[in-house]
Amino acid sequence: QVQLVESGGGLVQAGGSLRLSCAASGSIFSINVMGWYRQAPGKQRELVAVITSGSVTNYADAVKGRFTISSDNAKNTVYLQMNSLKAEDTAVYYCNADVQTRVDYQTFYRYWGQGTQVTVSS
Repeated sequence: QVQLVESGGGLVQAGGSLRLSCAASGSIFSINVMGWYRQAPGKQRELVAVITSGSVTNYADAVKGRFTISSDNAKNTVYLQMNSLKAEDTAVYYCNADVQTRVDYQTFYRYWGQGTQVTVSS
């Protein structure tokens, strides 16, 4: 009953920028963590960045200094600003959220978006 919808992917040249957005909707009481993962061809899905409801962030080493994650808790939306993009950033980017769906049951469930393609040309 929770949906995550990503947007903002596309084609960019190396050194360029993109801003991804992900909005969560549905039966949401609270969201503990939202984040971004990516999966490149022939590779496993990997963490890109996460942000807690208290705005504590964590980044993969490969994107530190280039990507910035942020959120709008009131809108249940997470963003990923990607600067200085490299060819190796090419991947499908997936939004993630750990969601408490019931006020009387304090368990968080992990939901995933369908992904948005980011392609960086050299």
